[in-house]
Amino acid sequence: MSGTSFTPYISPVVRQFEPYVAGRSIAEIKEAFGLERVIKLASNENPLGCPPSVQQLLRDQAALAFRYPQAGNPRLVRAIAAHHGVDPARVITSDGSDEVIDLLFRVCAKPGVDNVVAFKPCFGIYTTQAAFAGVELRQTPLKADFSMDFDALLKLVDEHTAMVFVTSPDNPSGRATPRETLIRLADALPERCMLVVDEAYIDFVRAERGGEAAFTMIPVLDKHPNVAVVRTFSKSRGMAGVRLGYGILPGDLALYLWRVRLPFSVSLLAEEAGIVAIEDAAFHAETLRVVEEGRRQLETGLAALGCEVTPSDANFLCFCHPRMEKAAGVCDALLRKGIIVRGLASYHLPSHIRVSVGTAEENAMFLAALAEVLPGARD
Repeated sequence: MSGTSFTPYISPVVRQFEPYVAGRSIAEIKEAFGLERVIKLASNENPLGCPPSVQQLLRDQAALAFRYPQAGNPRLVRAIAAHHGVDPARVITSDGSDEVIDLLFRVCAKPGVDNVVAFKPCFGIYTTQAAFAGVELRQTPLKADFSMDFDALLKLVDEHTAMVFVTSPDNPSGRATPRETLIRLADALPERCMLVVDEAYIDFVRAERGGEAAFTMIPVLDKHPNVAVVRTFSKSRGMAGVRLGYGILPGDLALYLWRVRLPFSVSLLAEEAGIVAIEDAAFHAETLRVVEEGRRQLETGLAALGCEVTPSDANFLCFCHPRMEKAAGVCDALLRKGIIVRGLASYHLPSHIRVSVGTAEENAMFLAALAEVLPGARD
């Protein structure tokens, strides 16, 4: 068998996949450019970091890392259900929200028969997991201002549509969809079609627009049994590295996902950390305050530089500049100054950049660096 290639035996679908390419690490950039400090504003992480309460929990419970978690994470499920005021039977915990999305594709859509509908651009997991599950992904483009054309979306739906995905607030624009609009969409879908609302960033909806309470679909789930909500601990809860997410689903659907979910995909430490994070209302509130203020700081600064900024209800901003035809050069120039942001060429938006909201100091450093590297900045 020495030297034998297994490529011919690999699924044709898998052979077409491109590997995920992560951004360069902070340590790598420091070494490459001789920098003392690097600021990462590329991955929509919490500007305050991991909650001190969670850090303490992980230190205190580290000795239990050799133990398996209790099957089904019942304590975490109860905590999530109580926090949202829903029946625990609706809740499934997961290794990040990606796992819930993956399971929905595998459980709800029949390969080679069903289709799934979403906007374009969309979260990359929708694209990859549709292909991996052998399910057609139908997409309609966002409007020029990144708003969603729901009439066009509905035209893609037919009797074989298993799910429609909507991210609210959306990524990379940050636009949130009003709950009334999503309710109308859910009511317009065929009986067997489920609306999946990805609410990873819903906590950050602007206070003047009613905040999370005015936009989340969770309060109306009982009245709309064809709606599922996906959430994460990675953003406002500051636990991206812990890998923890959950879904709030129709009860019978949650039961089927539990049957096929890997038994211990949520670790014992992740479960305990999630419970502590839910209880830490002070950290969550401070995160929302810092993001609200930082978002205004970035909006004002970017506008002063002549940038066009998409109104955002998330912890990031999407922007472009009239003289920035391709954002890659600006991103590289910022990188050399120790600022990591996200160019959006992979979203088919080569002239746009997404920047995460950081601390006030980080935001100011980004704006100062951007002012130096924008095309024509020194004219």
